[in-house]
Amino acid sequence: PHPSTNMLGGTTASVIKQNALWLNSRGMWMGYLMSVVFLNFLLNCIPVLSVSMVWTLTNIIHNVGNYIMFHCVKSSPYETMDQREDQLLTNWEQLDYGEQFTATRKFLMTVPIILFFLAAFFTIHDVILTALNIAALLIGIVPKLPYFHGFRLRNLLASD
Repeated sequence: PHPSTNMLGGTTASVIKQNALWLNSRGMWMGYLMSVVFLNFLLNCIPVLSVSMVWTLTNIIHNVGNYIMFHCVKSSPYETMDQREDQLLTNWEQLDYGEQFTATRKFLMTVPIILFFLAAFFTIHDVILTALNIAALLIGIVPKLPYFHGFRLRNLLASD
């Protein structure tokens, strides 16, 4: 539990950040997984796409969307007392108050890996699709590693 929760069951509302804890419920995990399954189902409904292309597109769309949502979007969608602190942090950095290797973070790192294995299985030795799936996996995993906490690619590019 977070330090703002006391033993009597009370919480300090001004300390709890909704944007840090919104993905912690198992219901949100199920909704997240169902959205990936629904995306795959929608792509399967397009008759010109092969099964291997559908899984590759599912992998790419998921990981690029995940990257944008967690690693590009800053600030908080909720009104908080410390809004200025949150303006500098991405959603991933705010998740679980920045604590690494929580159950939620492990879950969010596992989904791209599972999607990669599924996409790789269905691509059946197609070199181009496999390369696209590897690139999507890197987009989905590398920014989540603890080494990249607080890392800004644009700051690296601007230093030249």
